[in-house]
Amino acid sequence: MDPWLVILLICGAYLAITLVMGVWSSRTVSASVDGYVAGDRAMNVVVLYFVLGASVFSSFAFLGAPGWAYSRGAAAFYIIAYGVVGMVPLYFFGPRARRIGERFGFVTQAEMLAHRFDSRTISVVLAVLSVAAFIPYMTLQMKGAGYILATISDGRVPEWLGALVTYGVVLVYVFTSGVMGIGWTNTFQGVFMLSIAWFLGLYLPSTLYGGVGAMFNEIAASDLRAMLQAPGLGADGEPWSWAEYSSAVVVSAFGFSMWPHLFMKSYAARSERTLKLTVVLYPTFQLFLVPILLIGFAGVLAYPDVAPADTIVPFLLTQIDLSPVVVGLVCAGTLAASMSSGDAILHAAASIGLRDGLRPLLHTSMSDRQERIWIRTLVVVLSIVAYYFAVVSEVSIVALLLGAYGGVAQIFPLMFATFYWPRATGAGALAGLLAGIAVNTLFLVAPELKPVPLHEGIYGLMANVVMLVAVSLSTAPEPAERMRTYVESGTPAAAEAPTA
Repeated sequence: MDPWLVILLICGAYLAITLVMGVWSSRTVSASVDGYVAGDRAMNVVVLYFVLGASVFSSFAFLGAPGWAYSRGAAAFYIIAYGVVGMVPLYFFGPRARRIGERFGFVTQAEMLAHRFDSRTISVVLAVLSVAAFIPYMTLQMKGAGYILATISDGRVPEWLGALVTYGVVLVYVFTSGVMGIGWTNTFQGVFMLSIAWFLGLYLPSTLYGGVGAMFNEIAASDLRAMLQAPGLGADGEPWSWAEYSSAVVVSAFGFSMWPHLFMKSYAARSERTLKLTVVLYPTFQLFLVPILLIGFAGVLAYPDVAPADTIVPFLLTQIDLSPVVVGLVCAGTLAASMSSGDAILHAAASIGLRDGLRPLLHTSMSDRQERIWIRTLVVVLSIVAYYFAVVSEVSIVALLLGAYGGVAQIFPLMFATFYWPRATGAGALAGLLAGIAVNTLFLVAPELKPVPLHEGIYGLMANVVMLVAVSLSTAPEPAERMRTYVESGTPAAAEAPTA
């Protein structure tokens, strides 16, 4: 049997196992919106750990991160820098959000913020922002799956078909099981891709150079030694400035736990202790990135000029002498990385699109059954939209992610004000959010207008905070009783029912 066919059969078997596991998980939760979106608020530490970890380290980690190490060297270390601290805000925000969500029935981030600031408009704006950020993130996952299957089959499986088949599986189990399907498949996928990452990250330097140390010694002695000097190289091949490097870390750290599909898992945790313990354990997931970056560095001298850089992992798999079975398992691990983020993003985008976008706009109440039908319909629609962009887009994987982070980071000032600044008003929150999004978008599409070469999200955060503070101080305070629910520590005092 041809090696490429063996590899595809192993990947197919992996997809089949994931599909069965994802669909079976629907039996473990109630047939309600609370069960479909928040898993009946019953996720344990193990499942929550892998949901949070595997949801973040995706095609970006298995393809984008090695691609940056391969093409930009030390610049890729920004990923570890923000990942170490990015989940810290959730330690403080998450337990409060879970407590309030359980009390009022909230299952999304925007529902809570809309109640805190008594604003349907904020709910709709956050829904639009979330879905707009999710589309490129989901596109990223689909492009990654297409890259892998096309490369390892020598083009016999085109990228559009690889993405279609892989995300057809994701669509089925997300449509059927909701968040618990995501939880159990992410646990399986997380263990699988961690094992594959460490195997490949140690095997490639050993095979190509004689070890990790020997690999770095050879790069340091070559004309490419600048790749090992922080902060690495920019997209143009010139040294990246410390301002650009640091601002990318800061924006990514602020936006990390603000991603709605991650923050929503606060509502799914079995208890506040479960959530806090998961956040404390979470930095250990960064160990996954160490071998991932080693994979990228392994190709620097051995196989120069691979383009696009995001394909360095599947390219290396076609060049080294590995059993087709091992290559198949490695490719399945890469698909696991893509799917473990794609499913969570798709589920969150559909839930947010309905509960925070369509429902407030329609000014109508829906039965539990109607909500589930609408959410599942959006799962299908958003899958089609993301797939379209995955097939026609030429943007790199890391560029897609960095662009999305700048918008999502604009939620951070609102979340901080929700719990720690009772003087913040709905008008101030809305003004800050809109200003942050506008400025971020402006510098994203017109980077030549930046006065200093910082990530556009930094400028957005500056405008956001200024408008939030200025407008809040010039408008009437929010009712003290509602503020007490969010600001006081311990068990919240009684508060009015949500109006948004």
